Amino acid sequence: MAIRLATIPLLLSTVLLAGCWSTGRPTVDNAANAAPAGIAPPTSLAGKWTLSSAGAGSCTMTFGAPPEATEGTIAPAGGCPYNFFTSRKWNYTTAGLIIRDHNAQQLAQLAPIGDGRFEGKTGAGQDVSLSR
Repeated sequence: MAIRLATIPLLLSTVLLAGCWSTGRPTVDNAANAAPAGIAPPTSLAGKWTLSSAGAGSCTMTFGAPPEATEGTIAPAGGCPYNFFTSRKWNYTTAGLIIRDHNAQQLAQLAPIGDGRFEGKTGAGQDVSLSR
């Protein structure tokens, strides 16, 4: 019994010291590094839309998503201006509607302007609009 009582302080100190273990790596605030949180768009994005840019043409894009979705898929038709033929995904955040390509790279960011219409710019600064 004396041996068992002698091991209790050793076990207790081991448990207490385990809480002090550190990897030496700084902690990272994941919330500060996260992308803007998704919010529901002002209108359902599912369905057919027309993407257009003055002087560059237009094309039909089919947005896929369940109701109230904050992200979904895009199926562009032929003839899209710039490199929007590579559009595959969309997400809606506090920053607006973001259209992404097949590599998840941002192609454009658009803001709602009412009546099922969005306007914004491509990454290269070209004006684009999206309407029903």
